[in-house]
Amino acid sequence: MKHKHHRDGYRKNFIILPITFFILGFFVLYLAASPILRPMADVAGLLFLDERRPVNDGFDSIFHVSSALPAPEPSVDDPNTIKASTFTFPSYGTHFGQISIEGTSVDAPLFFGDGKAQLKQGACVYNGSHIPGYGKTVLISAHNNTWFHDLGSAQIGSIITINTNYGSYTYEVTATKISPDGSDYDLSAQEENLILYTCYPFDTLGLTPQRYFVYAKYVSGPLISIYE
Repeated sequence: MKHKHHRDGYRKNFIILPITFFILGFFVLYLAASPILRPMADVAGLLFLDERRPVNDGFDSIFHVSSALPAPEPSVDDPNTIKASTFTFPSYGTHFGQISIEGTSVDAPLFFGDGKAQLKQGACVYNGSHIPGYGKTVLISAHNNTWFHDLGSAQIGSIITINTNYGSYTYEVTATKISPDGSDYDLSAQEENLILYTCYPFDTLGLTPQRYFVYAKYVSGPLISIYE
């Protein structure tokens, strides 16, 4: 029995107590040093952070758009876009719309082609230009003593409406001009715009060298898309 008590005392004094004091001491040291060690651990984490991070599937990834990416082409499912494959181009001499100008008495049938027969019937799109929706210059003429007799009443800011059998278009007048020779138009523009013209003065019968021009910018209307 004496040897057994001796072994128990030895175990308690030289094994259990030192381990207990070591654990308690480590715990006290950790509590005392944690305000210093925690910032150091955070800095180390930043230095050795793995750059491969999981993708954020929340709002950041939904609304992030890279400025390096090109702008997408207009969607063919957009109600303001007409598929070229479903569009029938008007043939020469076809009545395909109506044109009117805010604040004037201009309200004329619109034809494609500007031959003598068409000019007697209404306003005409020059077949060397483009029809509304193609994104380029639309050049329209009519006689000064009939359909475009009141063209001079168009003011800057006036709205021009063209209703066609494939969509409705609006343009805003930006300028007017009297041209001495009728050559003040550009058919090479790469954006949709509208130019109206007629012989000038308005009350003159027959052809005159002068022309009266009205220039307008595109406001709205379906675009004819070549993207399928």
